[in-house]
Amino acid sequence: MAATGNTNVVKIPAGILPKDACVVLVRTEWNDSVVGELEAGARKLLAEQGIDKVTTITVPGAVEIAFAIRAYWEAKKYWDDRPHAFIALGCVIKGDTPHFDYVCKAVTDGVVLLNHELPVPTIFGVLTVLTEEQAMERLGGPHGHKGEEAAITALKMIALQRSFKK
Repeated sequence: MAATGNTNVVKIPAGILPKDACVVLVRTEWNDSVVGELEAGARKLLAEQGIDKVTTITVPGAVEIAFAIRAYWEAKKYWDDRPHAFIALGCVIKGDTPHFDYVCKAVTDGVVLLNHELPVPTIFGVLTVLTEEQAMERLGGPHGHKGEEAAITALKMIALQRSFKK
């Protein structure tokens, strides 16, 4: 989703917006100031696009994101307000131990597995950075706003899935 690699990620083609979509944000408590900005960016973009069915679930850490998404889906999959997409939001900053590597792999594997198993997309909006400065650069700096980009990706994936049903 880096702005330097995909200049179309921030462009939503006219006529594809799923106005009735339900989007669930699953965010971590760790690095709350950064994750709060990711959430704010995602919510802002979704509101600008007319999406008002947005729910936030907070989990302790990034490893718990996949569990919360799966549990929420299982609880809501037969309801009228079931999610059309999930957005995983977190920030893992490298420390002095290999813990960073394990957490990043676990959250990445969890999101990939959810995309294989659930009938709705799970968007990877988790920053995996070396420093807090790098995280801040991804909140509207030279690397774009990753929360907004995750929301755009969710809308595009919902629209793509709906296009298969036409």
